[in-house]
Amino acid sequence: MTSTNDIRRTFLEFFEGKGHARVSSAPLVPHNDPSLMFVNAGMVPFKNVFTGLETPPGPRAVSAQKCVRAGGKHNDLDNVGYTARHHTFFEMLGNFSFGDYFKEEAIEHAWTLLTKEFGLDPDRLLATVYHTDDEAFDLWKKIAGLPEDRIIRIATKDNFWVMGDDGPCGPCSEIFWDHGDHIEGGPPGSPDEDGDRFVEIWNLVFMQHEQRGGEIVGDLPNQNIDTGMGLERIAAVLQGVHNNYDTDTFQTLIEAAESQLHEDATHETIASHRVIADHLRATGFLIADGVLPSNEGRGYVLRRIMRRAMRHAHLLGAKTPLMHRLVPTLVGEMGQAYPELTRGQALIEETLEREETRFRETLDKGLRLLSEATTDLSHGDELDGEVAFKLYDTYGFPYDLTEDALRAQGIAVDRSGFDAAMQRQKEAARAAWKGSGEAADSEIWFAIAEREGATEFTGYSATQGEGRVVAIVKDGAEVESAAAGDEVTLLTNQTPFYGESGGQAGDSGTIATHDGLRITVRDTAKPLGRLHAHHATVEAGEVRVGDEVRLTIDADRRDRIRANHSATHLVHAALRNRLGGHVTQKGSLVAEDRLRFDFSHPAPLSEEDIAAIEAEVNGEIRANEPVGTRLMSPDDAVEAGALALFGEKYGDEVRVLSMGRKASEGRNYSVELCGGTHVNATGDIQLFRIVSESAVSSGVRRIEALTGEAARQWLVGRENSLKSAAAALKTTPDEVAARLDALIEDRKRLEKELAAAKKQLALGGGAGDTATADEKVGDIAFSGQVIDGLDPKDLRPLLDEAKQRLGSGVAAICATNDGKAAFAVAVTDDLTGRFSAVDLVRAGVAELGGKGGGGRPDMAQGGGPDATQAEAALDAVRNALREAVSA
Repeated sequence: MTSTNDIRRTFLEFFEGKGHARVSSAPLVPHNDPSLMFVNAGMVPFKNVFTGLETPPGPRAVSAQKCVRAGGKHNDLDNVGYTARHHTFFEMLGNFSFGDYFKEEAIEHAWTLLTKEFGLDPDRLLATVYHTDDEAFDLWKKIAGLPEDRIIRIATKDNFWVMGDDGPCGPCSEIFWDHGDHIEGGPPGSPDEDGDRFVEIWNLVFMQHEQRGGEIVGDLPNQNIDTGMGLERIAAVLQGVHNNYDTDTFQTLIEAAESQLHEDATHETIASHRVIADHLRATGFLIADGVLPSNEGRGYVLRRIMRRAMRHAHLLGAKTPLMHRLVPTLVGEMGQAYPELTRGQALIEETLEREETRFRETLDKGLRLLSEATTDLSHGDELDGEVAFKLYDTYGFPYDLTEDALRAQGIAVDRSGFDAAMQRQKEAARAAWKGSGEAADSEIWFAIAEREGATEFTGYSATQGEGRVVAIVKDGAEVESAAAGDEVTLLTNQTPFYGESGGQAGDSGTIATHDGLRITVRDTAKPLGRLHAHHATVEAGEVRVGDEVRLTIDADRRDRIRANHSATHLVHAALRNRLGGHVTQKGSLVAEDRLRFDFSHPAPLSEEDIAAIEAEVNGEIRANEPVGTRLMSPDDAVEAGALALFGEKYGDEVRVLSMGRKASEGRNYSVELCGGTHVNATGDIQLFRIVSESAVSSGVRRIEALTGEAARQWLVGRENSLKSAAAALKTTPDEVAARLDALIEDRKRLEKELAAAKKQLALGGGAGDTATADEKVGDIAFSGQVIDGLDPKDLRPLLDEAKQRLGSGVAAICATNDGKAAFAVAVTDDLTGRFSAVDLVRAGVAELGGKGGGGRPDMAQGGGPDATQAEAALDAVRNALREAVSA
C-alpha cells in the first residue's frame, strides 16, 4: 500500500523534477490575509504574489500546505466524523506557476502524475471545465485523450475561481475519480452529483483575467497557475478506500485511541473515533503554530475543536484524559514531514491534558443538567434557547456542544432563543458598566467591543502582520475614514501591537498599505482590557473602515521593552532569594529605556544586597536559558509555584512565564503569571544594571535599572567620569580611590589646623575675621566677634575664655559657614540677674533670619540662614543691653 507520507513525497519530488522550487508549508495563522482566521487553501501563502504585491520565490513552486477549516465562512466542524471527506485539518498539495507555464503544461503535469507516477486507471478519471473554456476542453482531449463525454462543461461558479470582487480570477478545471458504480451518485453537473461515487481530487485554476467590482475588465499581464489536491482524498483513492478515515494515517490514530481505551471501534462508535483522530491533528498543528486555547478568536476555535474531541472521548467511555496520550502517535505519523510537531510535542501534550482535565468537570456537570432539561423531549423536539443559554452562561457548557450532544437524539436547539438571551445579557452588562463610574468617553470602546469583539493579539510571536480596520475614532467619535494630518485612534481585527497594560508600555510603529497609506502609531492602549487601540497620525493617504492594512511594530523598541520586562521577572526572583519570601511586587514600569520595580521591604538595601542581586540576575542572563510559556488556570498556576503580579486581573486562563535555570526542586528560577511580551531566552537581555534604590512609601522600596545597550552606555559614562577624575587628580583610574583618600585626609588635617589657628586668634582678643576689642555698653563690658569658618562646637569654649577675660560683662560670637550663621551669647554670673543670655541670643538670631534660640541665663545659642547679617546680630545684642541699662 502507498502510504500518505509516500504520496506527499512523490508529489513534491515530481514537481521538483519539473523545475519547481519546493516551498515549506506556511503556518496555519495567515500573515498576509486578515480576512482569514486560518490558512484554508494551498494558495493563501501566495496571495500577494498573485496580486503582484510580492515577488515570487521563483517562476514555479510546489508545496504541501497545512490547512484548517473550522471557523468563519470556511467551517466544516459540524460535519467532521459523519461524512467521508470533511476535516478540520487537511493537507493541500499544489503546484504553482507565476507567469511561466499555463494551461497546457498544467494539464500535462496533472495527467502524467496521476496516471504514470500514481498509476491511476485513466478510464476512471474525468475532468470538468468552465463552460466557455474551449481551450481547456481541447487540451484535455489532446493530452489525456479523454472522450468528450468525460470532459464536462460546468456553467457555475464551481468552475470559475475568484479571489474577491477585485483581483485575479479565472476558469477552473476539476479532476474527478470514479469510485465505481457500487456507490450511489452521478458525475458533476448531473442531478445526482451530490452522491459519493465521483469525488473531486484535484482542481487546476487558470488565473488569466482581472476583475473589478465583480466584473471582468481584462486579461492579466501574466497568466498564473494555482492547483490544489487534497492529500487525504488522493490517499483514499491510491489506497483503494472510499472514506478518507480509512487511510493509513487516520487508521493509525484510531488504532492508538482503541488501544488507550481498550475497546475496538464499532459501527456505533466509529464517528467518535473519527472525530478524535481528525481533531487531534487540528489541535496538534494549531498549538505547534502558536495558537493556544482561549475565549477569543483563533484560541476560541481551537478550544471548540478540542472540546468536541474530548466530548467524543467521554462518549467512548474514557475515564481519564485521552487526547494527550495520542500525541506521540501523531508525531510519529507526521513529525518527519512537519518538524514543528516534534518541537512542540511537550507543549501540545501539556495543553491537551490540562484542557481535558478542566473540561471533564464542565462536561460531567453540563451533560447531567442537559439530561434533566431534555427529560420530556423526544425526536423532533427543540430545546428552549433559554435553557441552552443557562448551560452556557452559568455552567460554561458551550452552545455547539449542546447541539452536538442532542444531535443523536434528533433534538434541535432554539438558536434564536439562545441569541436573544445572549443579547439581554450584553445589554444588562452594558447598563451595569454605564453605572460603574468609568469615564464617559469610554462608552465608545464598549460599543466597539460589543460589535466587533476583542482584538486578537498576534504579537507574542510576530512583529508585523495583516489586519482589517474595524473602527476609526477621531475627536471622541467613530468616523468612516481619516486623511493625511488627522490624529486618530485606529482599531483592527488583529494586531501585533501590544496595548499598554501590566506595567508594560504600548508598542509604536507603522500601519500602511501598498497604495500609499502611511500611518505612524505613537502608542497603543488597551481599553476595556480587550481592545488594542492604536493612537496614530495619518501621514499620507486615506484610511477607511474595512481597509486591509499592514501593521509593523518598531521591533528595536519592542526588543528593548521585552528585555526590560523579562529583567523585572528575574530581579523579582533575585530579591526574594536575597531578602526573603516577604518580597512581593507592588508595581512596575517597563519602558524601552529603563525599568522600575517596586517591592515590599521594610528597610533600604545595602550595597552588598544590591551587588548580590545584580550578580544573580546577570548569572541567569549569561545562562541563556529559553523562556517558556504555558496557559493554565490561575489556581493551577499558583499551586505550581507561579507568582501572581500586582494589579493584574486574571480570567479563566493565564499565561505562565518560566525563565532561568531550574533549581534542585525542578522549578525554573522565575515562574510568574504575566500577559506581556518577553525575550526568547534570558541571554537576549544581555546585561542588567541597578542604577538606584530608594523608598516609595512606608514598607515599599523601588529599584530602577537598565538592560542591554542602555546598561552598557551607563557603565561607559561612569568609566569616562572616572577617567576624567583620574586626569584631574594626576593619577590612574585604579589609583583614584587611594588618591582621594589621601586628599581627604590632607583636607581634614588642614581644616583642623585652620580651626585651631582661628580659635587661637580669637582667644587673642580681636584677631578674628571681624572682631572688636572689648568695649563698654553703658556700664557693661561687652565683647563681640564674627569668625568665619569657626566650628559651632567651639563657640562655648571661646565664650568661656571671653567671660574670664572680662571678669564681669557680656560676650557674643557669630560663627559663619557656607552662608549660614551660628550665634551664641554668654553673661557672667554676677550679671545674670540683670540680663538673660537667652533673651540676648534671640535678639541676634532674629537678625540672622532664624527663630528662637535657647540655653541658660548665663549661656545661650541659636542660628540663622543669613550669615551676611552677622554684624547686625552683634548690634542687636548691643541695643538690647543699652535698653536694659537705661531702663
